Amino acid sequence: MIKQNIYEANDAMAQLIRDNYGILQALGSFGIKLGFGDKTASEVCADNNVDCHTFLAVVNYSINGYLIADDERISVSTLLRYLQASHKYYLGVQLPTIRAKLYSALDETNDIAKLIMDFYDAYTQEVKSHMKYEERVLFPYVQGLLEGVVSDEYNIEIFTKRHGQADVKLKELKNIIIKYLPGDEMRNNQLTATLYDLYNNEEWLKSHANVEDNIFVPAIRRLERLSRNADISRNISNMVFKNSDGQSERLSDREKEVIISLVQGMSNKQIAEHLNISVNTVITHRRNIADKLQIHSPAGLTIYAIINGLVDISSIK
Repeated sequence: MIKQNIYEANDAMAQLIRDNYGILQALGSFGIKLGFGDKTASEVCADNNVDCHTFLAVVNYSINGYLIADDERISVSTLLRYLQASHKYYLGVQLPTIRAKLYSALDETNDIAKLIMDFYDAYTQEVKSHMKYEERVLFPYVQGLLEGVVSDEYNIEIFTKRHGQADVKLKELKNIIIKYLPGDEMRNNQLTATLYDLYNNEEWLKSHANVEDNIFVPAIRRLERLSRNADISRNISNMVFKNSDGQSERLSDREKEVIISLVQGMSNKQIAEHLNISVNTVITHRRNIADKLQIHSPAGLTIYAIINGLVDISSIK
């Protein structure tokens, strides 16, 4: 029985499975073990070190399409482990199991049987290539973001441009099987059961791709923004404090006065009038300040001035 409910943290995990047995595989990918009695989803997730909000986001979206747009509570690390485990199960268990059933159901002396197996192997290779790319490129990139490493050579948009469902060969394979009539009742029953597995496989792969596209990708976009903002902040801090280790020259009193004036929003002409110096002299001071501090933006100078006590933050316009 499939129930289109929206499940919450205080719902019993056993009831959730009774309503939607299709999530059993998701439990394994999240690392959740059976035998949890009458515990709630929140309690079971806590016992298995799984972020409950992320678990329910995947389950609710997979079951009934319920999705919170740009959900800031998604745990990227939990989702990453889930996707990695899903790949491992799919490639290592699900695809080989279906292949074994398919091979057993077919008459290997029949040319059509060989064609069916060739189609299945081609489909398997296509899916494997797609998932291996994610494991080799995407997942390490995301892990780097979680560790504060920002890459200039890769981002989630590159992934989305090449991300698609490998289902064309699977559809052709199902059509061939449906039209193929084995010579005896036993093979027909075996092939029917395998065909049912293929349909379930197709639904799982579609759900997996949807979770990546609509939960994982937005979460990575958000993580990229946060990581790049943090990286910019670190760079500004490095520039601000570069002179504290004695590697750059000390600012003169006049240069400090110029910085204070700049931070307060004065133009070069206004600074010249305020300090009774020429505009050319102001420009020279600004050039020397930039060389000494390696700070070239008004925002960077503002941070420098606040941190070094040249201005009070309340005085900045």
